[in-house]
Amino acid sequence: MKKFCVPALLLCITISAFGKNNGKEDQLDRLQSAATVLDEIMSAPDKGVPEEILRSAKCVAVVPSMLKGGFVVGAAYGRGVATCRIPDAPDKWSAPAFFRVEGGSFGLQIGAQAVDLVMLIMNENGMRALLNSKFKIGADASAAAGPVGRHAEGMTDWKMRAEVLTYSRARGVFAGLTLNGAAIYADDDSTRNIYGRRVPTRTILMGRIETPADSVVFTNTVAKYAAQVEAESKPAPAPAPAKSK
Repeated sequence: MKKFCVPALLLCITISAFGKNNGKEDQLDRLQSAATVLDEIMSAPDKGVPEEILRSAKCVAVVPSMLKGGFVVGAAYGRGVATCRIPDAPDKWSAPAFFRVEGGSFGLQIGAQAVDLVMLIMNENGMRALLNSKFKIGADASAAAGPVGRHAEGMTDWKMRAEVLTYSRARGVFAGLTLNGAAIYADDDSTRNIYGRRVPTRTILMGRIETPADSVVFTNTVAKYAAQVEAESKPAPAPAPAKSK
């Protein structure tokens, strides 16, 4: 596996160890951690993902504890999980697809930090990129730091151009994150551990395979919050006209 190693030997060793896949329990832990990230974000809506954005999202992807850091040259590595709205049943979400994210950046950076990464795929072009076994953010799909708050009605930029909105959380602070240049790859080892065989990312995210019973925690959490947001957005029914006597 290609790694974006940096001159800091300690960071290279940490990334290498972080990227090891130790069996099915690791994937189940990742699903639980991703669900926990969403629970904690949505419990503070004034500082989380705006309702309009979650309601419009085609797919939701979470990388718990992505490692970022470096010395002069930066690096990032993490393993995540994604789910998409099923095309012919948009109120339902697909089984989880596993992926890894690798990316490099240049600039003055010292030290390492683990952050939670959330990516929301906002339109069909972004979803098509995610359906591939690999794509590069900024090249195959445009990305922007996502707005934060309860509502995003006055923030039109995300509607106009962003195919992927990215967020990070570190030390309890949730904020938009610029992630251009990061590469997303299918995590075939994790897929085999959960599904018992290699399953293409497209097959999973198009809803063509059932979610294993022990792996529903992430998709159930996404579906729960999406349903809440969509229910809150619907206008209250008009009162029935009074019957004349």
